[in-house]
Amino acid sequence: MDTFIYDLSKRILTINMLRYFLIAGPAFLIFYVLFKNYFKEVKIQDRFPKNSDYLREIIYSIITIFIFVGIALIVFASPLSAYHLKYDHISDFGWGYWCLSIGLMIMLHDTYFYWTHRAMHHPKLFKYFHLVHHKSVNPSPWAAYAFHPLEGVVEAGIIFPIAFLIPFHPTALMVFLLFMMMYNVYGHLGYEILPKNFHRHFIGRWLNTSVNHNQHHKHFNGNYGLYFLFWDRWMGTIRDDYDPAYEAVDEKRRRRK
Repeated sequence: MDTFIYDLSKRILTINMLRYFLIAGPAFLIFYVLFKNYFKEVKIQDRFPKNSDYLREIIYSIITIFIFVGIALIVFASPLSAYHLKYDHISDFGWGYWCLSIGLMIMLHDTYFYWTHRAMHHPKLFKYFHLVHHKSVNPSPWAAYAFHPLEGVVEAGIIFPIAFLIPFHPTALMVFLLFMMMYNVYGHLGYEILPKNFHRHFIGRWLNTSVNHNQHHKHFNGNYGLYFLFWDRWMGTIRDDYDPAYEAVDEKRRRRK
């Protein structure tokens, strides 16, 4: 293997592994091992997954990480690399655009995720692409990357519109990927750590929550968004029982106090 490709693939693999285990790992340790009784009032589903569920989620997540590495090499180490919009000096566009580019990545990813996610729920696609992820009916932080390889390719595909449509600095891309991992772990946390009535706040009603995504895993339909609820609300796919589900967690908090 070419030395450049080998070094790049090793670096991308290491970064992705560290990002997954250093974010999902502490979240699991805090909420599922050390302080699970302390946080039980914000547990969305009262029961806990089985050890076999955790193992399945980790194995599929590692497979997904290798897929991410392969897709990244196509973008950055193949003839396509001549066409991506990476720039090397922040001064080329300035710090204002650096911040804006991260926001653009997040908005683009949210749109990409919503529509590909809905497509993978089509009956003709679901069992081939998305069923593995939905085996986590009661997800844990380890489920963040627990995709079938076909879905892994779809999820990794967001790098193409980002790399070829948005001028980006490598550090901005790294911040976006860090944010993506953190929000993904929060969505699969199984606990609602946002405050009481957040879902009704004029900002909170447009942001995805752990309750919202947990409902998607539990019921298999509705609540298709990733970071935001714009598309779910605009397209009428937010579940009717979302508000009561969030309020049920609030009620558990109230009873404990």
